[in-house]
Amino acid sequence: MSRRRFDHLARELSAAAGVEVGRYALWIHLHERGIDPERLDDDTALAFCRGPARRFLEDLGLRLTRRAERRLRRAVDAYDPARPTPDELAEGWGEREEG
Repeated sequence: MSRRRFDHLARELSAAAGVEVGRYALWIHLHERGIDPERLDDDTALAFCRGPARRFLEDLGLRLTRRAERRLRRAVDAYDPARPTPDELAEGWGEREEG
């Protein structure tokens, strides 16, 4: 489930920035801050969005408007990894294999 939280964070950062944010760059940045992306929890993801995300994006030459930052925090805070996202539903997340 935690890996799904990382995937969601990467998608939301990209949406907020308006460009595709490199997942590998985010992965490395989190590791450098002592955060294991494989074990990312709600509080840590939200704390990242409240501060370090701005620096991460600025290092990539990207800036967020205040409105985009608020949307990012809301989207990350509201995320429930136990429920599929619309993208995952479209990809057939959770479908059972028929045998």
